[in-house]
Amino acid sequence: MISFTVTAVVFGVVFLAELPDKTALAGLVLGTRYRASYVFAGVAAAFALHVALAVAAGSVLTLLPQQIVHALTGVLFLGGGAVLLMRKGEGEAEVRRPEDQSFWKVAGAGFMLILVAEFGDLTQIMTANLAARYDDPLSVGLGAVLALWAVAGLGIVGGRALMKRVPLALITRIAAVLMLALGVWSLWEAVAG
Repeated sequence: MISFTVTAVVFGVVFLAELPDKTALAGLVLGTRYRASYVFAGVAAAFALHVALAVAAGSVLTLLPQQIVHALTGVLFLGGGAVLLMRKGEGEAEVRRPEDQSFWKVAGAGFMLILVAEFGDLTQIMTANLAARYDDPLSVGLGAVLALWAVAGLGIVGGRALMKRVPLALITRIAAVLMLALGVWSLWEAVAG
């Protein structure tokens, strides 16, 4: 059974953390050069694969005693929040233009770009932490993949408009504060439990 609360929390945290990421900018670049639906298909498939790997890793962590899991996820969340606060603006990822506009060429370019750029990325690690924290792989996976797809969609079709209205620095700070709060909460549960 899917928990709406867990799915919503995961969606919010992952969405805010991924929005200022370089892959959102890469999606924007690809979306301006190629057919948006082709780009989204490749990007969405890569994000689904990353979420599946992250949830599997997080599910393995649930085999450890709860206090250790809370302490580990707390430290990782605090580290992730610190990384977001210290991150300087990143430039657009350079993208090679496929030779033609066929579905497989464009979707393949999007898939490979995300597959490589997101491996071991902050949001993948965060998704593993959330899977360990909530011990609800389906809800965590659904929230994370929907958040990543939403960011990809925004980046591909509407990134420029969003960035004109909401400063990237503000989005990054909000994501960092949420991660720090989750880190403190997890550490408190490790000590109190």
